Amino acid sequence: MANLDERTRANLDVALEEACRELPHGGDHTLRKKIAQKLLQSARKGDTTLNGLSVVARTALLEARKQTKSA
Repeated sequence: MANLDERTRANLDVALEEACRELPHGGDHTLRKKIAQKLLQSARKGDTTLNGLSVVARTALLEARKQTKSA
């Protein structure tokens, strides 16, 4: 994350926290890590706005939940 500016890092943190807010205890480490990885990929591709990253985080959460239910 060293190559991302301070504002982008703050947006990443907020997007992750907002997506995991509804989960018990904010979600487990594995789930949070999957979402964080998707967020970092998106930010490195240039999507650094809070709105854009929030969409990515929510989508990653939904995908992870689907995978958990089908497993």
